[in-house]
Amino acid sequence: MLGLLSAMPGAVAQGIIWGIMAIGVYITFRILDVADLTVDGTMATGGAVLVVCVTSGMNIALAMLVAFLAGCIAGLVTGLFNTKFGIPAILAGILTQLILYSVNLHIMSQKANLPLSVEKYNILLSMRNIPGAIIVGGIFVVVIIALLYWFFGTELGHSLRSTGCNPNMARANGINTDTNKIIGLVLSNGIVALSGAMLSQYQGFCDINMGRGAIVIGLAAVIIGEVVFGKIFKNFALHLLAAVIGGIIYYIVITLVLSMGLNANDLKMFSALVVAVFLAIPYWKRKLAEKSSSKEAV
Repeated sequence: MLGLLSAMPGAVAQGIIWGIMAIGVYITFRILDVADLTVDGTMATGGAVLVVCVTSGMNIALAMLVAFLAGCIAGLVTGLFNTKFGIPAILAGILTQLILYSVNLHIMSQKANLPLSVEKYNILLSMRNIPGAIIVGGIFVVVIIALLYWFFGTELGHSLRSTGCNPNMARANGINTDTNKIIGLVLSNGIVALSGAMLSQYQGFCDINMGRGAIVIGLAAVIIGEVVFGKIFKNFALHLLAAVIGGIIYYIVITLVLSMGLNANDLKMFSALVVAVFLAIPYWKRKLAEKSSSKEAV
């Protein structure tokens, strides 16, 4: 029991980092209504770029910016595949993800992983200082949500939201939906790469497979946040915060399940089942409501 309690701060720290990634997933999944699988590659891209830049002597703040921009470029590629090549969004994301695997290996000089020592480099967060990692992660969450809240309150932000809500109506009102999709994918993958950069710092290394299954974790965080806080969080900023809290809840659940003896190799299967269950909950609620209303009508 004491071991489980001592593991909780680490779960919260990881949940915050992956919650930032979930914010990126929220932009494509909920705002643009696009299932973007690029994030599985972008997460590793952000981590790889950060580690290479820092170990080459770059300032950590500038390295974080470069990692963000690298993610933006990945999102741009997916957006161009989708809008200019006519490739469906899911397939476009898969193609970019495959491209990024090779690109990430080149960034990492053909190595599967690269170390990043907290003792040698001045980094922002590390699992050796979990309370500090939680504070830094929390600051990033507040800043990112504040900037997105401002952005989506602008004319361009509203046009992005209308593109995802009703693209036909948006086009009828003179909105360039293709450009908006590209902007949304660029912004989303930039945030995901930023999360990957933070994860590399936290765990002390980047790995070529560190983003594998990221879309599942991101969707789990978004869905958990909506199911738990959907009725009380009405503001857009609070929706983004719910995704982050969903990431924290997800990692707390993972920690609990692992403490009960689940094989770590089964985590991907467990994650997929968690997403399936939470996606089904709104559907089951709607079906129950329809049944009860039909009985009342009779």
